[in-house]
Amino acid sequence: MQGRRRIAGAVKRGDAFQIVVDGRPIDAYEGETIAAALVASGVTTFRYGPDGSPRGLFCGMGICFECRMTVNGIPNVQTCITRAEPGMLVETQSEEGLARGNS
Repeated sequence: MQGRRRIAGAVKRGDAFQIVVDGRPIDAYEGETIAAALVASGVTTFRYGPDGSPRGLFCGMGICFECRMTVNGIPNVQTCITRAEPGMLVETQSEEGLARGNS
């Protein structure tokens, strides 16, 4: 399934690299956000709410905070406005991230 959701042809992409999401390598491209790379790779759950419900990309522009994940050990990173970088470690987050004092 990997790569099927990416736009092909007329779009010029930057260099390809990988990020690691919950221990699994995911393809990303220079200039792409973490959220874009995840959605293109079929990942739709970014975190879990207080009731355990899955949350994912919603607004895509940094307003709703639904796309928060732990990135390189830092909780509550808004993945829709954070560019992917080679070797990033991204983890699905649960509401414990909020308990650490980050919002």
